Amino acid sequence: MSEDEQREYFELQETEYPETVPSVLKHKSSKQVVLESETSGLSNTISAMQSISISMPSAGNKIITVVDENAQGFSINGVGGDSCPPLETLGNNAEPKAVMFLSRPMSKGSSIGEADNDSQRFKDKNFDSFKTWSGKLERQITSLSGRSRKFDSEEESTQNPENEPLPVDRYFDALEGPELETLRSTEEIMLPDDKTWPFLLRFPISSFGICLGVGSQSVMWKALASTTSTRFLHISLTANLILWWIAVALVAVVSSIYLLKVILYFEAVRREYYHPIRVNFFFAPWISLLFLSLGLPPSVSSNLPEPLWYILMTPILCLELKIYGQWMSGGQRRLSKVANPSNHLAIVGNFVGTLLGASMGLKEGPIFFFAVGLAHFLVLFVTLYQRLPTNETLPKELHPVFFLFVAAPSVASMAWAKIRGSFDYGSRIAYFIALFLYFSLAVRVNFFRGFKFSLAWWAYTFPMTGAAIATMQYSSVVTNVLTQTLAVILSLVATLTVTSLLVTTMLHAFVLRDLFPNDVAIAISDRKPKHHRKWFHIRHGGSEWSKDIETFLKFANTSNNDIEAALNISNDEAKRV
Repeated sequence: MSEDEQREYFELQETEYPETVPSVLKHKSSKQVVLESETSGLSNTISAMQSISISMPSAGNKIITVVDENAQGFSINGVGGDSCPPLETLGNNAEPKAVMFLSRPMSKGSSIGEADNDSQRFKDKNFDSFKTWSGKLERQITSLSGRSRKFDSEEESTQNPENEPLPVDRYFDALEGPELETLRSTEEIMLPDDKTWPFLLRFPISSFGICLGVGSQSVMWKALASTTSTRFLHISLTANLILWWIAVALVAVVSSIYLLKVILYFEAVRREYYHPIRVNFFFAPWISLLFLSLGLPPSVSSNLPEPLWYILMTPILCLELKIYGQWMSGGQRRLSKVANPSNHLAIVGNFVGTLLGASMGLKEGPIFFFAVGLAHFLVLFVTLYQRLPTNETLPKELHPVFFLFVAAPSVASMAWAKIRGSFDYGSRIAYFIALFLYFSLAVRVNFFRGFKFSLAWWAYTFPMTGAAIATMQYSSVVTNVLTQTLAVILSLVATLTVTSLLVTTMLHAFVLRDLFPNDVAIAISDRKPKHHRKWFHIRHGGSEWSKDIETFLKFANTSNNDIEAALNISNDEAKRV
């Protein structure tokens, strides 16, 4: 049977049986049949044999034809089980020798293509735009393994590894609320909102607030054991040692997790850094390390090296040069625009650093940071009291951050006392300001009720602890029953608050698993939404019909005569124009 005759026969079979057959079998020569896989790109050569058994899907009436010149003829067997039409005898007028083809269903997932689909099911490419390598490393590994992957052009367009930083205007346009964490109804986010994001994308920089709370507790229990006014409690330094190691463990865990976020999802970290509110929490890691240095147990070390203070204060100074400069330079990041209680974190670092530096015997450096912190605290305090940005009130979930008002003056009173060597009038003025703010918030019990737990609750902790430590130092100068009782009460309240919050945080993190919701603040799009015009609008010099609608709506509740008169008046005015 010649090549032309075979080709004509295949065309005839395709005409009589219009169902398309996957090009699995192709006749290459009279001696061999090549089995080709379109999905995997593999080819296996099957030598011409008297009987061949090929497994094919059992669905459909598919026709398979195998030609062998050595056989006395050839036959066609339908895979679906139907018999094939009779064939004419070809060559030598011999009876065709039937070749039986047994059909067995192919097992699912046996092909390489289906195995690839199963493996890719666990690879969600929706988050590639926030990955550090934006999927490049994954594609390189895939190419080295010998497999080719086809990326959809639409998916490639959404992945931009060289994303430019979002301008601050986009944060204000796309987000709302004093903390800029709520997505506006007209906006869309880049990540899917109907599924849970990877943990690292949901882990915010504000998680370092936990480290601030526990770290400040180690400082407070060290003061309880060493301050003269509280020695009657006979508190051992063991509590300070235990809390200090717990704080070290928390700082190590939180820092490691966020460092992984920096490595794997750098775009998300960069968006938090350019967020006008979140940027304040980048002070928290360094303040936590300052608290660990202040709360260092005497059994661990009695003296700290002076270079440590300069190492810890260098990143704080760099952040202050950026943020304070933006507060003064104007634009969208001016203080009157971004003022928020969270801005106190950018101030507290100066006073905590001053307290540590003065404790280590330094002079000029601590005074420098104290002066910078005091100047900007006064400006921030007045700005927040006037609520210049939008005169919006904080939502209930963020009411605890009001306690940040107490943090700066409390630590400032202790810092100035350490610089001067005594708790003099300057320290007392700052302490009394903090004490008044503390009680003004504490008496408003309903102000802190009726809202869901969140990481914002940790804003209670280190300001309350700072006020308790400042009260101990004040009671050492003005020692009486009132000041000692106040120091004990504030310390007890701070300890109970930190303990309850730590237990609640672990419950929500490991049991309920709702501590870290999807962080929509970092997933806003860099494109402004398209605003659709309303069906009703009025343009100066526009059509008379739009003005008639306006007049009708104004007089909808009046009588028909008034409406007709109003329409006539509006038509006359339109003609004059």
